[in-house]
Amino acid sequence: MTALMVFIDPEAQAAPSRTVMRRDACPTSPLKRTYSTLGLRRASQIFAAEGDKQPAVATRWGSAVRYLTARSRWGSTGEIPVRDITGSRARQGVVSAGRQARPAPGEKLLQIPLDRTGGTSLFLQIKRHLERLIASGVLVPGSKLPATRELARALGLNRTTVATAYDALVAEGWARAHVGQGTFVAERESAPTPTRSANAPKVPRPDEGEATAVRIDWGGALSRSARGLADDARRRAGPAVEGGAAAGVISFVGATPDATLFPTEAFRRALNDVIKREGGALLEYHPVGGYLPLRRYLATWLLRHGIETREEDVLVVTGSQQGLDLIARALLDPGDAVILEQPTYPGAIQTFVAAQAQILPVPVGPAGLRVDLVARLVEKHRPKLLYCQPSGHNPTGVSLDLAGRIRLLEIAARHRLPIIEDGFGAPPEADSAPLPLRALDRSGLVIHLGTLSKVLFPGLRVGWMVVPRFLIEPLMRIKQLADLHTGALLQAAAFQFFQGRRLERHARMVRAEYARRRTVLTAALQREFRHDVTWTNPDDSAFSLLVTLSEGLDAAQMLPRAVEHGVAYAPGTHFSVEGEGTRTLRLAYAALAPPRIEEGVRRLGQTIDEALRRHRRYPKGGRPALPVV
Repeated sequence: MTALMVFIDPEAQAAPSRTVMRRDACPTSPLKRTYSTLGLRRASQIFAAEGDKQPAVATRWGSAVRYLTARSRWGSTGEIPVRDITGSRARQGVVSAGRQARPAPGEKLLQIPLDRTGGTSLFLQIKRHLERLIASGVLVPGSKLPATRELARALGLNRTTVATAYDALVAEGWARAHVGQGTFVAERESAPTPTRSANAPKVPRPDEGEATAVRIDWGGALSRSARGLADDARRRAGPAVEGGAAAGVISFVGATPDATLFPTEAFRRALNDVIKREGGALLEYHPVGGYLPLRRYLATWLLRHGIETREEDVLVVTGSQQGLDLIARALLDPGDAVILEQPTYPGAIQTFVAAQAQILPVPVGPAGLRVDLVARLVEKHRPKLLYCQPSGHNPTGVSLDLAGRIRLLEIAARHRLPIIEDGFGAPPEADSAPLPLRALDRSGLVIHLGTLSKVLFPGLRVGWMVVPRFLIEPLMRIKQLADLHTGALLQAAAFQFFQGRRLERHARMVRAEYARRRTVLTAALQREFRHDVTWTNPDDSAFSLLVTLSEGLDAAQMLPRAVEHGVAYAPGTHFSVEGEGTRTLRLAYAALAPPRIEEGVRRLGQTIDEALRRHRRYPKGGRPALPVV
């Protein structure tokens, strides 16, 4: 026979939150009394437990007593008294299924299934249910558990039963308790693996009843479109590097704007103004096409960049990514051919993979899309669409020159080929920048996409489409199925912010800063990289450039070592259709301050030199194989 014994730390008087419990062999009676030397704690009753020698730590003395008292009968078939002798008088609560206290009207707490007729203690059922919710991530670290009184009332139990379950969670490291604040889920690192004694019955999940005895194979139930997206995501999977920025990793991964340049205060005032002026009307349902004043503004603003359009032809979407998805759903059937740049924006690849289209890649050269190759593909495959980024191409940063744009439009007009022009934000502000394809189009074949994500805030999720008139109604019907409409409140706030030509001024300011960072980056590349490492020459509207490594190096394989050196990038294979471009990597520089750009390039240069030395030592791709022993 073993006994559960409580050993009170002599230092607990100074730090009463630290009480260590230990189960040791005891040759004496299964019921043993242990008295504390602390004046505040009088005694505890300890019940015997069979074969349990695991240590536990509780955060308060009362938790230890209640927990050990209940823990001693985990394998029993009946309910037991639970004593808590921690004050001037003993309080006793008996777990009972007979008390049916009801929750307050309208109260909604955790749904915990309880078997009141079985042999498992109710507090254990509660504990194991909460363990499972924590282990599966349903209850995240830091989330507060319901108050014991409220949960007990909702479950129709004695409060002590719930308190015992909470104390057990605290003692085993699943939760932490704060006096006067409540009980919270512990941090993930301290949460143990759920355990059950051999004879403890399983607490059923809500979805594990008889009705779901035969489970669905959800993987097999996925559509071809969803499976294609999953395969594409697995191919692009790599080390998680974004979260490493806090640990000192300089990340060139995300082509995002610099949050320190956001006009946050001005936008807050604009948001407050529209709420005061239009109030609840902005929180009602709105037209699918978008907030009319914003559509009218965008039509006028785009005219300054050469795009002639009516406000009725401008559709507001939830970012240009949604616009791309709407076009694919409106125009493509499975098996239709689509021409894409190679490399290109991964979101475009995924959109057309989901549409089950046949993707025809066309290389991107120093002057942008290889238009000479487009003509051959069009004549051979008769594609349904062509997608391109003529300005600030992602990932290379290059732009298609004016001659190439005119030639591309001629090919499209001759073969009646619709073109999706992804503006990668907003049209360039520089006077020398070539006009958008939509501004040069005389055949009504170009669908222009734009977004505020690059020029203002990516979290705003406001973009636009300029579409041929025949497509307006079909696209609006599809968008209505997707999300009814883009949120009117943020559309109205954006419109208010744009007044006084704030958008133009902000765009000029950030693009000038990003051009400066591009100059810092290219100078650092020239200083730190070897002569056989090359890179593209991005224009003023770009956020990134593409680096080509020395012969024999693989950017994806080199990435984990680069992260160890404190720098991260996006491998070039992420931007290809079939995993091409193993020697390339993208450096996105817009979000990094110049000193971090320089330091990041220095670290990357060291990584490349190290990888090249390794390649020369082991040219076949690694160290010699060792025998298996």
